[in-house]
Amino acid sequence: MKIYIKYMVSIRCKMVVKDELNKLGINYGAIDLGEVEIKEILSDEQHNRLKEALFLSGLELMDDKKAILIEKIKNVIIEMVHYEDEFPKIKNSDYISEKLNYDYTYLANLFSEATGTTIEHYIILHKIEKVKELLLYDELSLTEISYKLNYSSVAHLSNQFKKITGLTPSFFKNLKKKNRKGLENM
Repeated sequence: MKIYIKYMVSIRCKMVVKDELNKLGINYGAIDLGEVEIKEILSDEQHNRLKEALFLSGLELMDDKKAILIEKIKNVIIEMVHYEDEFPKIKNSDYISEKLNYDYTYLANLFSEATGTTIEHYIILHKIEKVKELLLYDELSLTEISYKLNYSSVAHLSNQFKKITGLTPSFFKNLKKKNRKGLENM
């Protein structure tokens, strides 16, 4: 049986979930972003205790199928942008559709209806956060960052960065402030 957890977007979140499951004595298998394989049927008491424990850690146990699918979309995007070594060279729509085995149009409509933004805009926001991170690490040039995140050109990356942040990438890099948003807050 799988359970789905909202706001589980980082390795730290996975550690929190693992810790809570261990505290409650719940047997589990794989823990991925947003979902956990449970090896037993949870009693109502276990379910409620887990729900409360996760809530205290800023996470939310989900039961609604549409909300679960929205969270899966978000997690696929987060993995794609933040945790893959290289950005996929196929269209975002094809990548997401393949990962979730759903028609992209259905996913896009569901996502927009529930979040008030498009999947593409959500991807752009995460790509810009990744650009900020890479600029602050100062290990890659803007050209290398542009290539790594599959932008068509440095100019395209720069225009998108300025549109979202109000700053040019070079100005942001010179600020050297770590004013990045946590993935949970996007």
